[in-house]
Amino acid sequence: MTRPSLLSRLTQSALLWIYRRQGWTIHGQAPDSPRCVIIGAPHTSNWDFIFFLGVTRQFGIRPRFMGKDSLFRWPLTRFMHEMGGVPVVRSSSHNYVDQMIDQFAAHEDFMLVVAPEGSRSSTGKWRSGFYHIAMGAGVPIVLAWVDNARMEGGLGPTMMLTGDYAADMQRIAAFYRSVMPGHPKLAVMGGDHSTNEGPGQ
Repeated sequence: MTRPSLLSRLTQSALLWIYRRQGWTIHGQAPDSPRCVIIGAPHTSNWDFIFFLGVTRQFGIRPRFMGKDSLFRWPLTRFMHEMGGVPVVRSSSHNYVDQMIDQFAAHEDFMLVVAPEGSRSSTGKWRSGFYHIAMGAGVPIVLAWVDNARMEGGLGPTMMLTGDYAADMQRIAAFYRSVMPGHPKLAVMGGDHSTNEGPGQ
């Protein structure tokens, strides 16, 4: 295996140093399945990335995330891949859901992190892309959570989806409301069924 570049090593070391200084309380355990969609909610701050980087390193897993293909151009190509990025070609005839399903098909070990709300400025309503990726790839979802106010978070249970979107979302919502009762963003948990939202939108 090629040694990571100096830039990615320094960046990850700096972010992990910041994470360790925050004093987070972490719950849960690493997923049993090497192939899964990890959904992280609620997404309220750019600090969520540092938290999640720290948690996944603590559990010994190296998940991937989607990024616009323009972010993977030289000179950042190697850095983005080493940080776990997977380029999404926005001009492709396939939407990002299809592209991620193809990634799962090509890898025996592939954990994809998705923020189902999209941007941190979201009102809390979820997009359903993560659901269609997991269903299309035939992989479970892992429920990850972060509560910045209480400085707590972690990886929750692993769920296989049934194909009944409403019923599955009720189970997902029940978990998040159990670990973060009263969180304002969870009051409107749900999602439309559109799948053509690109990363970062």
